[in-house]
Amino acid sequence: MLRHVHPLLGPDLLHALRSLGHGDEVVIADANFPSHSLGPRVVRLDGIDAVEAAEAILTHLPLDTFVDRAAFRMAVVDRPDEVPPITDLFADAIARLSGGDFPIEPIERFAFYERARRAQLIVATGERRLYGNLILTTGVLIGNSVPK
Repeated sequence: MLRHVHPLLGPDLLHALRSLGHGDEVVIADANFPSHSLGPRVVRLDGIDAVEAAEAILTHLPLDTFVDRAAFRMAVVDRPDEVPPITDLFADAIARLSGGDFPIEPIERFAFYERARRAQLIVATGERRLYGNLILTTGVLIGNSVPK
């Protein structure tokens, strides 16, 4: 038994997250995303939406403060200036749980797939809202990260 671990994070996802290092990227993917055909390790969270998954992951995962952008979303096809409603929910979770200003950068669909190919982990969720995809760049732990 473990304490202080978000209840949505099972042993496979905990191991995968713990294996990440500074600068590694994790993709939180919606149900339509081609998670298994891109190459990186995939951990499934069927039945969990992408915002819940992001909240669970961000409870433990620091974002990278050494880069210009540490969070990315897929841009709407043929409407790159449109911001899907789920983006505001991702932004809220990031703001609440990351302790910093991390704007979410839009990336064209195929460029998003290419970036996802280079990620270390894809978390495949049951998210059914369109454009429910997010890439997060892992930061560093600062100071004593073990609760007393």
